[in-house]
Amino acid sequence: MRILHAYKIYRPDIEGGIPAVMSSLAEAPDPAISQSILCARRKGVARQSTIDGVPVEAVGSLGTLFSTPLAPGYIPAFLRRARSADVVIHHAPLPLTDAAILLGLPDHVGLIVYWHADIIGYALLKRLISPLIRHVLARADRIVVSGQSMIEESEFLRRHAAKCVVMPYGMNLDYWSTLGDSDRNQVADIKRTTPRHIVSLGRLVGYKGYDVLIRAMRDIDAEATIIGEGPLLTELRQLAGEFGVADRVRFAGRLERSEIRRLFHAANVFAFPSVTEAEAFGIAQVEAMTAGLPIVNTSLATTVPLVARHNLEGLTVPPGDAAALATAVNRILDDPALATRLGAAGRARALGEFDQSVFRRRMAAVYAEALQARPQR
Repeated sequence: MRILHAYKIYRPDIEGGIPAVMSSLAEAPDPAISQSILCARRKGVARQSTIDGVPVEAVGSLGTLFSTPLAPGYIPAFLRRARSADVVIHHAPLPLTDAAILLGLPDHVGLIVYWHADIIGYALLKRLISPLIRHVLARADRIVVSGQSMIEESEFLRRHAAKCVVMPYGMNLDYWSTLGDSDRNQVADIKRTTPRHIVSLGRLVGYKGYDVLIRAMRDIDAEATIIGEGPLLTELRQLAGEFGVADRVRFAGRLERSEIRRLFHAANVFAFPSVTEAEAFGIAQVEAMTAGLPIVNTSLATTVPLVARHNLEGLTVPPGDAAALATAVNRILDDPALATRLGAAGRARALGEFDQSVFRRRMAAVYAEALQARPQR
């Protein structure tokens, strides 16, 4: 079976998020399934490569507009690649893929729409492409979501609930749970120099809510490390200066996975302050939970608060509420017993519920269902 994953961007231009889900699936060592990836560059010329054994075609891009690549070669590349696929996985949202499917997805090709999130923050764009989205969902053989609430809250998905499959993400969690001797020594050093330490991970974009975390830091006696890069770096640094917390908020930029793992094991709490439904799940939560970190997340109408649940694996606060975020973080920092309980429960939940092998096995069944729904050539 030949599987084509289609999304706007992939490694090495970006790590984490949807590309991490794609790599978790595409790297599955199954001789009966051949998987490849089509994407666009963040900005730059076309590139073909093999990443961890997976062929990746990245078409050239002039940049982005409304979070969509300006990539004129994407649709022709999709149409060419789709003709030789058995199943296409449209990692949504991406209007370019919606348009390409409308222009000509062969009838024999199974279509899985992996609905990672709705389009948030671009009301005009959403209104313009709604007919495309509805067409694609009608054509889809299966629609995969990470949580039931995503179906119930989506104007697009409710009418297609019968072909929706609820499937939590699964990751390679062994990596995040273990440390070598050298790592353990470095973790111990970090703990000595930063005994009250908050860590967060994600792109520096509006829906991640880092402005809320910076405001909350006024009332938190701790240091924070924000891992990631993005267009709001300068603005967030200025905000940290305005609120007098610049000396306690470190913007670490893009780090290697090994550095992130050390920070996860060294920190006291993982802050996940996202403010809109553009945050559908939060893979970084699972990685942090695997390292034994208690979580503070937000009560979004997505799967986010169901990954680390309130008072079980973390504490959940209203989105955009800096005071509530500060109170929750302080509770964990000031109560080692609570931190230990939440962290241990989070680790157990991550390893039991979000394992990569279970994820791959369940998705393989969805591939087969999508293909069986199509007429044979």
